[in-house]
Amino acid sequence: MATLYSTEATSYLNTVPPTMVDAAFVGGSLRRYRATITLATQTTSDTIVLFKVRRGICFAFGILSSTVTLGTSTIAIGITGTTGKYRAAATFTAVETPTLFGLTANSGAAATLTTDETIFITIATASLPGSGTLVVDMYFSGS
Repeated sequence: MATLYSTEATSYLNTVPPTMVDAAFVGGSLRRYRATITLATQTTSDTIVLFKVRRGICFAFGILSSTVTLGTSTIAIGITGTTGKYRAAATFTAVETPTLFGLTANSGAAATLTTDETIFITIATASLPGSGTLVVDMYFSGS
């Protein structure tokens, strides 16, 4: 039976001499960035800035939670030029149910950020609800 290694484990478990993996991928600290949005009928022409993250860290995953359904409005989470970098535009109808999000290309297998990023929500299809609270937590790893 063959012994196989993940991409990350190959560097330090199956290479002589071992090469340590960037702390953004193995053994690093996980940091949470939280954004709380008071829903107030934000329109499709609005963007909601969530936070700024620093270069040298790697996206792990995100969690959305809301006190109300966002109905038919769609939200994408990303950066200028790639508005769906972390979450492609989609509806979010779960109420009081924390829901994971993240694209495989931007989590575990991704490289660390090479520049600081200002992350925001892009609204499409319909305005957000007139009341309620949306919470976006994003987790990044690094040294």
